[in-house]
Amino acid sequence: MKNILEAKNLVKEYSQTQGFFSRTKNIIRALSHVSISIEKGKTLAVVGESGSGKSTLAKSLIKLIEVDDGSIYFEGVHLNSLTSAELKSTRRNIQMVFQDPYASLNPRMKIKDILEEPLIIHNIDEPSGRQKKIKQMIIRVGLEEDDLKKYPHEFSGGQRQRIGIARALILSPKLVICDEPVSALDVSVQAQIIQLLKSLQKEFELTYLFITHDLRIVRHIADRVFVMKEGELMEQGKTDIIFNNPKTAYTKELLTSIPGNRKLKRNK
Repeated sequence: MKNILEAKNLVKEYSQTQGFFSRTKNIIRALSHVSISIEKGKTLAVVGESGSGKSTLAKSLIKLIEVDDGSIYFEGVHLNSLTSAELKSTRRNIQMVFQDPYASLNPRMKIKDILEEPLIIHNIDEPSGRQKKIKQMIIRVGLEEDDLKKYPHEFSGGQRQRIGIARALILSPKLVICDEPVSALDVSVQAQIIQLLKSLQKEFELTYLFITHDLRIVRHIADRVFVMKEGELMEQGKTDIIFNNPKTAYTKELLTSIPGNRKLKRNK
């Protein structure tokens, strides 16, 4: 199977100023020569503690932030070589589901308008065709057609994340980057959203990059795992191999921190 996305030697640094009288600058390396590839139709989970560089990597791949060095290829095309118009077209095929379902939806917009906005931006279809697509998508993520008339505050966290997923999929993307998409939700709701993502992946032949700190979720959704610490790749491999035979002390530490991990292994 071909790789849909490849990134080579990504570097991203931030400068942090400290002190009041004597100002000193510290350089924080969020990404340190990170290379990653994502196989078409599969799910790659990027895991690590807070500050490991996971979200910086995700935003770099979609070019929400610019890296200081390195190359990113989507379907073999070097993203840095694209014009603004070409990059806009490519972004249609790379969408993102954000961490916070409360902050990621415009509270002043009805759900219908939230879902229609990407279609308008990318000049997709006539108004009647857009409305048909929106109605089909809201039902597909488990909500009702009447919900399109409501505002985000009228929904629970899990329902809002379903809307966020619908917004990401309304453009029929090929790659979806899920940045901690269930971390703000209750455990029971997390399972529902994970199952929805898996079902949608199969139906629409999606590729996922799944960012998370929770290895319990990784086991249920990922084909491969990419372990990060302080901006560096620590370990990568197939999910079963990482769980059953981790190579680094850091990965072992992450695995032992999973609640009920021993039970999970016995029941496997």
